Amino acid sequence: MRVSTGKATQSDGRMFTVVVEGFGVGLQRRAERRITVPFPQLQRLMQTIAQQGGRIKAVTAEEVPAGSATPAPSDAAVSDAPAATPTPAKKAPVSHADVPVNLYKPKDPFIGTVLDNYSLLAEGAIGRVNHITFDLSEGNLHYIEGQSIGIIPDGEDANGKPHKLRLYSIASTRHGDNCEGGTVSLCVRQLQYEKDGSTINGVCSTFLCDIEPGAKVKITGPVGKEMLLPPDEDANVIMLATGTGIAPMRAYLRRMFEPSERARNPEYQFRGKAWLIMGVPKTPNLLYEDDFQRYLAEYPENFRYTKAISREQQNPSGGRMYIQDRVTEHADEIFSLIEDPKTHVYMCGLRGMEPGIDEAMTAAAAAKNLNWSELRPQLKKADRWHVETY
Repeated sequence: MRVSTGKATQSDGRMFTVVVEGFGVGLQRRAERRITVPFPQLQRLMQTIAQQGGRIKAVTAEEVPAGSATPAPSDAAVSDAPAATPTPAKKAPVSHADVPVNLYKPKDPFIGTVLDNYSLLAEGAIGRVNHITFDLSEGNLHYIEGQSIGIIPDGEDANGKPHKLRLYSIASTRHGDNCEGGTVSLCVRQLQYEKDGSTINGVCSTFLCDIEPGAKVKITGPVGKEMLLPPDEDANVIMLATGTGIAPMRAYLRRMFEPSERARNPEYQFRGKAWLIMGVPKTPNLLYEDDFQRYLAEYPENFRYTKAISREQQNPSGGRMYIQDRVTEHADEIFSLIEDPKTHVYMCGLRGMEPGIDEAMTAAAAAKNLNWSELRPQLKKADRWHVETY
C-alpha cells in the first residue's frame, strides 16, 4: 500500500501522525494508537509497524507553520478510513495495565530453545558469569525492558519434586539482541558458597551456565513492573548496579544508544542524561564493557559511566571502593539531578548494596538540608525511585 506525502525530502520539517491498530504491547495491541514522528522517521516507523503485524489506518501531515516554505498538498490516506486529526507528539506515562505479565505460568511454562551461551568475563575475573539467549519465536512470550523471566531448571530436588523456578532480570530489549524480535537474553552469575567445608553450586545458575545451545528450557513470565523505563525521551536516568544487576541497565542502554535499536524505535530517541555507576570486584569482572565504551564515544553528551572496582580502587578513607563511595563522591551532582522531576533512579544487584547507598544518600541529603527518609518515599510514590535487589 503506497502512502503519498507530497513533495517531501529528508529536510522536510513536517510532522506526520500515523493511526495504527494491532501495534504495541499488551492492551495497546487492541486499541487504536496515534504516533507522531518527523518525516525522516516516517518510513522506518511504517516498516516497524508492518514487521510487528500492525495495521495502518491513516497517515496525516501536520500543517506547516505560517512563514515556512509550504510543501505540496499531502494526500496521505492509507485506506478507506477517514483521515485522523493530527495530534501533537506527547509521551504518555507508562501504563502498568499495558505491561505483559504472567503470560506463561509454572504449571504451563513456555519451552524455549537455547540459542547462545558464552562467558562475559575477561581473564583474571572472579567467578563465572554468562550471557544466555533463548528463542521465543514459537510462542507468545514477549516483554519490555525492566522485566524478569522465571527459569525452571531440569531435574528434581532432594525430596524428589521438580525444582522451583528462579527469577532473572532480562538483559535484552523487547526486540532481542538481534533486534529482530523473538529472543530474550539473561546475564547469569553462577552462585557458589561454602558449607561444611564443601563448595555448593546454585542449582539454577549452574544449570544455566552449563546449558548448551539447542537445549530446551522451561520459561515463565514475564513479571515485574518496578523497573520500567520512563517513556520520556528527555528523562535523566541514574543507574546503580553491582555484578549481574547490570542486566536491566544493559537493556535500557541498548534501547537508548544502540544504533539498531534506535532505528527500530522511531517513537523513542533518547535525548536525556544516562549515568551508570557500576560496582565490581575486579576490572575483568566488568560486563558489556565494549558496548558501554562505544556508547561513551558516540554519545558523550548523553552517557556517563562511573566505576567502583572494590579490589583495585580505594575510597577516600583508604578502604575498598564500593558503589556507595561513588554515590558519596558525586552526591552534589546526583542530588541536583534528583531535584529535576524528569530524573529516575534505578538500583539493581545484591541486597547488601542497599544500606550503603541509603547511608550515602542520607548524608548527601543532609548536606542540602533534606531528609532522605522523607524524600525517598516521595520519589518512590512519584515512580522515580526503582529498586530490584536479591
